[in-house]
Amino acid sequence: MKLNELRPAEGAVKDRKRVGRGKGSGMGKTATRGEKGQKSRRGYSRQRGFEGGQMPLHRRLPKRGFTNIFAPVTQEIALSTISANFQDGETVTIETLRERRLVSSKIERIVVLASGELTCKVTVVVDRVTKGAREAILAKGGAVQDLAPQAE
Repeated sequence: MKLNELRPAEGAVKDRKRVGRGKGSGMGKTATRGEKGQKSRRGYSRQRGFEGGQMPLHRRLPKRGFTNIFAPVTQEIALSTISANFQDGETVTIETLRERRLVSSKIERIVVLASGELTCKVTVVVDRVTKGAREAILAKGGAVQDLAPQAE
């Protein structure tokens, strides 16, 4: 078999529907668009969320809350991610996480979560460490230094 002899399986490819090619085709005259009206015209495309003139759902529902554009961009890092990317005795900081491409350059704060298992002894210097993550890091003989003040 050669590349020029390759063909799709029998019945796998259907011819496209050629509409508007005379009454004899069964798809002539209105070309499967029904009779008159906006939707039968050329170039018609309905707006996203249009409900036929009725007030759309996104306008009927009340607006709630806001997004603070000045809030620092935060990312969460799991203990399992730290275990997979760091060796014994290394220090986990936002810079080392950026170097290893675990967080983007836009991230301003890091929070370490206790998800997964920690397999190495590391020093963690980040903005926040959850209670469970702190216990797991200290249990392995590592050290934790929070940059953000604790609210207790």
